[in-house]
Amino acid sequence: MNNDNNHHTLIIDIGKTHVKIHVLNKRFEPEFARQMTNKVNTDGEYPSLDTDAIWQWLCETIRAASAQYSIEKMTITTHGATAALVNRENSGDSGLVLPILDYEYDSIYEQTPDYENLRPDFDTTYSPMLPAGLNLGRQLYWLQRQFPQPFATATDILMYPQYWVWRLTGHLSSEITSLGCHTDLWSLKDDDFSSLVDTLQIRDLFPPLHHAWFNCGQVTPELTEHLGVQPGCQVFNGLHDSNASFLRYRMTQKDAPFTVVSTGTWTILMASNVPLNSLRHDKDMLANIDALGTPVACARFMGGREFERICEQAGSWLGEQFTEADIQQIITEQVFALPDFSQGSGPFGGHPAGFSGPLEKISGIALATLYSALMIDYQLTMLQARGNVYIEGAFLKNPLLCSLLNQLRREQNVYLSSDSTGTVLGAAYLTDWQNAEGQIDIQDAGHTKVAGLNEYKRQWLQQIELGHQPLRA
Repeated sequence: MNNDNNHHTLIIDIGKTHVKIHVLNKRFEPEFARQMTNKVNTDGEYPSLDTDAIWQWLCETIRAASAQYSIEKMTITTHGATAALVNRENSGDSGLVLPILDYEYDSIYEQTPDYENLRPDFDTTYSPMLPAGLNLGRQLYWLQRQFPQPFATATDILMYPQYWVWRLTGHLSSEITSLGCHTDLWSLKDDDFSSLVDTLQIRDLFPPLHHAWFNCGQVTPELTEHLGVQPGCQVFNGLHDSNASFLRYRMTQKDAPFTVVSTGTWTILMASNVPLNSLRHDKDMLANIDALGTPVACARFMGGREFERICEQAGSWLGEQFTEADIQQIITEQVFALPDFSQGSGPFGGHPAGFSGPLEKISGIALATLYSALMIDYQLTMLQARGNVYIEGAFLKNPLLCSLLNQLRREQNVYLSSDSTGTVLGAAYLTDWQNAEGQIDIQDAGHTKVAGLNEYKRQWLQQIELGHQPLRA
């Protein structure tokens, strides 16, 4: 076993596409990392998250990590729009009274046309009406109506990070970053649960609210032995993944305006010092609540998902090599990728996705790159974002995308996180909150010198706004 001062922290990071485990030393430097593909279970009455497969993999991987490192602390970060309905008396197994619903299940939206009359106004929650089950309140409403008997046996509604905390420790709690993430369940105006919670009569199902850094106690004795973690291993409450990325910058930038662009399946822009009254619900803009309880203006689109779909439809694959010259070729040939490739999300949700121009003459992955940079630029403008822009996550693997954004944002500086695990490091601070000062390691994104970029951007926006019908989809 590696005994680097016997202080190791294990972070569980459950994204929509991958589940990851990282082990960090006492300086929060990564020493161990594993990941699995996160798949949706389609065998039941509705698409659901495969929590059994996740739990099995978590246990196996934690055992493998514990064989090498002395694990004394743990915490969890997960994607949003997800909650577990549990019965606390069934803690011997998953505890679920219903499988955890996949928020991408379109039928939730289609089968709840009356939900619009129940949800609070946007200026109360700053949660826009979103497609499928991206509003967690809609999920709960749908489950309550479709499965009234099992729903009635639930003793608790747990946000997704806190569900896994409960599995590990038996502790029940709620946490604000997940509750305040476009759920319709939290009123920013009242700093309390929204009217929807009382309409659905579920207020008593939410455990007490605790900070993300709250110590939820020890891993249960049975699991301590099974997982091989240190006796007395502490588990902390955890938080929403984009908020984990944002937390590091919030701690270091203090009152200076800045924007974090957290990238993965979703690209989420979180801008500090932006008034909430500038948010437009029809542009997939919303307010999240950070770990310190402060509302944060946000805009989002399904960046990773759209990138993949553009590559597939334009004849590229994700690992294909391309250069700045390929970007220039797209502009020269006047080829455009026109949203929406996510089937309903982002600032142009619902627009007919497709392409214009001669696709056969350009690189598909370069087109996906240019599209993503334009989308981020558009949302930064919509947010009226000021100050530095920090990119986190998957798009760091695409330096041309980041430098294109830097060329587009002439009044701002774009920086790249030098940490590929920004979400993980943000979560790690929760395990030593009293001593956490925050640290960021960044580098300049560099500048592309693509001719005609601003004119191309103008034409791209014009085609979107004119409702251009794509030539090929």
